[in-house]
Amino acid sequence: MRQKPVLYIIIPCYNEEAVLPVTAPLFLQKLQEMIQLSLIQEESRILFVNDGSRDRTWEIISELSKKDPHYMGISQSRNRGHQNAVLAGLMEVKDICDITISIDCDGQDDLNAMNEMVQKYLEGNEIVYGVRSSRATDTFFKRFTAQSFYKILNWMGVEVVYNHADYRLISGRVLKEFQNFKEVNLYLRGMIPLVGFQSTTVSYERHERLAGESHYPLSKMFALAFDGITSLSIKPIRMIAGLGMTVSFISFLFIVWILIQYFSGHTVQGWASISAIVCLMGGIQLICAGVIGEYIGKIYLETKARPRYIISERTEPADVTESETEDRK
Repeated sequence: MRQKPVLYIIIPCYNEEAVLPVTAPLFLQKLQEMIQLSLIQEESRILFVNDGSRDRTWEIISELSKKDPHYMGISQSRNRGHQNAVLAGLMEVKDICDITISIDCDGQDDLNAMNEMVQKYLEGNEIVYGVRSSRATDTFFKRFTAQSFYKILNWMGVEVVYNHADYRLISGRVLKEFQNFKEVNLYLRGMIPLVGFQSTTVSYERHERLAGESHYPLSKMFALAFDGITSLSIKPIRMIAGLGMTVSFISFLFIVWILIQYFSGHTVQGWASISAIVCLMGGIQLICAGVIGEYIGKIYLETKARPRYIISERTEPADVTESETEDRK
């Protein structure tokens, strides 16, 4: 059995001024509960990652850090997206903690699952995935698209955990290996399993947001899904090659049929068949060019090797006085 670890809870935030005052005390309560149960050490902390919010999110985080030393915060120089915000938090604490738990700020994920996650780590697991036990609260459309997406990813050879989002425990040991993954195009749900190490799952119920509105609309969900497919699988390229060969074979048979009809004198002049064929081929070519272009675009971004996140500000510890702050400046 392992010794009780130092835990850092990583919470990405984007325009969460409405929900943060509600959920922040809940996170602190859960942290203190686990400390009292001797699951984690007193040095454990809550790290908020401000993802370039345009409202008072960073001000709230700064105020929280001054009230209690268990609250900490970092702020990205601009909005970089949810995945980059989570990565920034993980990389920020990888050398000062034993384990991390990433969770969204909205209060939808059941905090009580953290106890079981830590217990699974103490039993020897390096990664513990939070998995939704059901999707009863989702609309039919969201439930159908989510389930279809997981099936498509598995079919394309991407290793993902079914019904898992970004609520997970990762040990510092795994994070030190994960830092060697240099991809600019991030899809953490598919990248974490690539590191390996012993892992398990914990089931939990997902609830409605406690306050505010979701900042992850359908367009962003589709963008994340497309990133997951194109960042971790080359099967779409192979599908294009297979489609090209199939269409070429059918076209060859069609040409043979045309020649037979021509020499037998059964040809009929008309533009309908020609137009249909031209439209079909044009559509297929545009789709194929678009998929290939997406891969080329990702290669272009990867070769630039731009930083995946830039931290512009950090909160001061609660016990730092104003004079000490001025001295540091």
